[in-house]
Amino acid sequence: MWTEDTHIYTVSEITKTIKFLLEENIPTLWLEGEVSNFKAHSSGHYYFTLKDSQAQISAVIWRSRAATLDFALEDGMHVQALGNVRVFERSGRYNFDIIHIQPAGLGRLQMEFERLKKQLEAEGLFEARHKKPIPKYPSRIGVITSETGAAIRDIINVLTRRAPNVEIILRPVQVQGEGAVKDIVRAIGEFNEYGNVDVLIVGRGGGSLEDLWAFNEEAVARAIFASRIPVISAVGHEIDFTIADFVADLRAPTPSAAAELAVPDFVELKQTILRYSEQMKRSVSLKIQRLREQIQAIQKSYGLRRLEDLLRQYAFRIDELTVQLVRNYKQNLQIKSRYIEQIHLRLQNLNPKKVLERGYSITYIEGKVVKKASAVKIDQQILTELCQGKIVSQIKKIEDKSP
Repeated sequence: MWTEDTHIYTVSEITKTIKFLLEENIPTLWLEGEVSNFKAHSSGHYYFTLKDSQAQISAVIWRSRAATLDFALEDGMHVQALGNVRVFERSGRYNFDIIHIQPAGLGRLQMEFERLKKQLEAEGLFEARHKKPIPKYPSRIGVITSETGAAIRDIINVLTRRAPNVEIILRPVQVQGEGAVKDIVRAIGEFNEYGNVDVLIVGRGGGSLEDLWAFNEEAVARAIFASRIPVISAVGHEIDFTIADFVADLRAPTPSAAAELAVPDFVELKQTILRYSEQMKRSVSLKIQRLREQIQAIQKSYGLRRLEDLLRQYAFRIDELTVQLVRNYKQNLQIKSRYIEQIHLRLQNLNPKKVLERGYSITYIEGKVVKKASAVKIDQQILTELCQGKIVSQIKKIEDKSP
């Protein structure tokens, strides 16, 4: 009951008292809850409510800390927040002043996954230029997985069916829980030291994100990247992606698929070889046939017959020239014969004896033909040649009628 000695507090006083009691007695702590009524203020501050099934508390992240978040806050997200309970005197309300915040449970793992993925991607560990080619026809395959899981059974079944000639070397490892990361890293190193395998299959069967987490660890990723032996990752189911998948030289959606990608199917390969063999036989036969046809065409071609044709043409030309030579010889012989005949006739016509046959005679004085009467003298003896016989006479009279 109020008396004159009763102390009456102002609102400010009681609020300060509450502020002191709360802030001095509640230390910095982790608080887990669901984000609700999230608002990103234009000032850069984040305001929202953290709640569970029975209570809620207002929360704030100031601009300087909000700018460093590497994930997006949103309503419904389950988070873990480190901070202090603060009382705002003006409004008389208390809230949770957050220093650090992270997704809780799977959200935290997913955030770590994204962080490491970005880091390794920035370092270039995912680039295609670093990917080693998977050998087409391996003779020995190393498998890094649990010896009791379904993954090894699937891998062995597929490899035995598809490539019974391929040798499988299993290095059993722990694929989840404490020690799994070191075991997987050690196994990759041992295979690289051994060196006598063509390709590695690293993985395990399906499971939750926590179950697969060993293949999201940085040490495993760097061991796969450093492996000189090509690595096929085979972690979980087709929808599961791990950091190992991004670093590996080839990602398989499942362990069975990894075995299929590692080796060609023996039956299909045999059929392919037989098919290629038949194709080669047909190709060689067609090639021989085409070459035979080409040879026959060449044999029939004018180019190959050119020499024979030239010889025939030359032989024909020789025959022509021989005929022409004989013909020309005969013609020349006939011409010469006719010419000789004409000469002979002319000579015969010029023969004095022919003239004598017509009744003429030739007179000689001292062996010379007398052409003029003045060339002789009286009493001179002359010889007269007749067609038949000769007459010797003596000149008695000369009658010279020449001018």
